[in-house]
Amino acid sequence: MLGRFSPVRYDPGAIVTAAEVDALLDAARRAPSAGNSQPWMFIVGLRGDDVHARIVRHLARSSSAWAPAASLLVVNLAQVGVEGAPDWKYSEFSRYDLGQSVAHMTIQGLSMGLDAHQFRAFDREAIAADFDVPAHWEVTSMTAFGIAAHAAGTVTSPGTTRDRSTIEAITWARA
Repeated sequence: MLGRFSPVRYDPGAIVTAAEVDALLDAARRAPSAGNSQPWMFIVGLRGDDVHARIVRHLARSSSAWAPAASLLVVNLAQVGVEGAPDWKYSEFSRYDLGQSVAHMTIQGLSMGLDAHQFRAFDREAIAADFDVPAHWEVTSMTAFGIAAHAAGTVTSPGTTRDRSTIEAITWARA
């Protein structure tokens, strides 16, 4: 975990295999969720395929400078509503559960030698429209996976600092 960071340059020659994608998705599906509801889905684009190209079209200017070189782009979706009942909330925990699923995927990637950068700099509505995501699902975030083309801390970019709060600063109460 100490070596984990969010790269902003990826090795454009690094390949993620179908078996590696399956390992990432398997880690994601094994994450805990409220009532074992598993309120997550993923849009998976390998660099060079049609899904990746469609995802890249919807990146914001800031992420379009680095994310297309990632070997794999994963759009993270949370089930937020009940199909056919637009006013019904699916689960108050669905985004939390998605976050756990993505964290499991990120740690699996790290164990496989893949670096990951989670981000939100893209057009969520355009992704939903392009991939026909139903209204009861939310395009929530995205994760870029690949091999970093720089070491941690050598390339600065907004939001990627490795500075962290102290244990004392994040502890509300403790005996």
